[in-house]
Amino acid sequence: MHIAFNGWFWDQPHTGSGQYLRRLLHNLRKVAPDLQMSLILPARISSVDDLPDNVSVVPTKGSSGDIGKVWFEQQIFPQMVGRVSADIAHVPYWGPPLSSPAPLVTSVLDVIPLVMPEYSQGFKARLYTSLVSTAARGSAHILTLSDASKADIVEHLDIPAESITTTYLAPDESFHPRMGAERDEAVRKKYNLPDQFILGIGGFDVRKQFNQLLLAYTYVLQAEGDNTPLVLAGKEPKWGTPMFPDMRKYAADLEITDDIHWIGYVDEADKPSIYRLARVFVFPSSYEGFGLPVVEAMASGTPVVANENSSIPEIAGSGAFLIESGNARKMAGAIIALLLQEPLRQQQINEGLAQATKFSWRKTAKETLAVYEKVMQSKS
Repeated sequence: MHIAFNGWFWDQPHTGSGQYLRRLLHNLRKVAPDLQMSLILPARISSVDDLPDNVSVVPTKGSSGDIGKVWFEQQIFPQMVGRVSADIAHVPYWGPPLSSPAPLVTSVLDVIPLVMPEYSQGFKARLYTSLVSTAARGSAHILTLSDASKADIVEHLDIPAESITTTYLAPDESFHPRMGAERDEAVRKKYNLPDQFILGIGGFDVRKQFNQLLLAYTYVLQAEGDNTPLVLAGKEPKWGTPMFPDMRKYAADLEITDDIHWIGYVDEADKPSIYRLARVFVFPSSYEGFGLPVVEAMASGTPVVANENSSIPEIAGSGAFLIESGNARKMAGAIIALLLQEPLRQQQINEGLAQATKFSWRKTAKETLAVYEKVMQSKS
């Protein structure tokens, strides 16, 4: 069996799609040593790192940018699928071609532009969403990251549930309560982290609802004083747009600027230490296809507070303190309880560690391979 992968995101391991592609290929090689795999790359990627053994790299020609991406997805990728005589074409993100010489497996990680229309503003964005929505319906099978996302795909793309399989993401092995902890103090110094802190990490777009966390933190300060600063990690955007409300201004309006440490972009290798060093991890997002940071924090032995919406209850189980989305007072109460009540904190850590063990990339690879085999059977 020969699988050709769309490699558009291979050089972007900091993105969800890039991480998914890399970890999937590495673990497919572990569970299926004889599987033939080809990675079809856009022209902008001239060198490839972190490639599993015996994966054929197929370079292409073309341009970059939005138009170049669509041209690669709709023309170049399917042409190369035919040229390498692949049995299955796998697009590991929501960007399949309208036609393909091999049956399509498409990973729809989420359908945020359909669930939250503000994410498909503008003519080009709406046109692209319409294109990939139509193309997804032509897939032999859809993979997604949670049953919550599966339900959204059924509702918004009108794809039958039996044509969709949930294959969960998983934390990397480096997210562990002890393994690698010898690096923690060096990471603390690198980012100038306080002795103890509350952590928020991720993008700052409107969906991530950092305004809820900032407001919740004002109540934490009232109860706890300034003993536990708030650390916010992630590359800051250009603030003050509908997609990126100005969180620095909001913090100033709340008069909490001095108690917040903005540490900017965090190297992937440093994330396990930052999770381990945090007293509490807070994930205020209003919608997630999976919510990988929740599992990463649980696997690191850090108690988690998150909103009870979309895929989060499914992924977190009893391993996180779930509260009503948008309710800053309840979020603050959960944070304060985990800071001050050590028995509750230890219970939450233990339940989080147990929940995190349910997710593994080896399992995800096996379930993905089963979908390939199912598609091959339907061909014959």
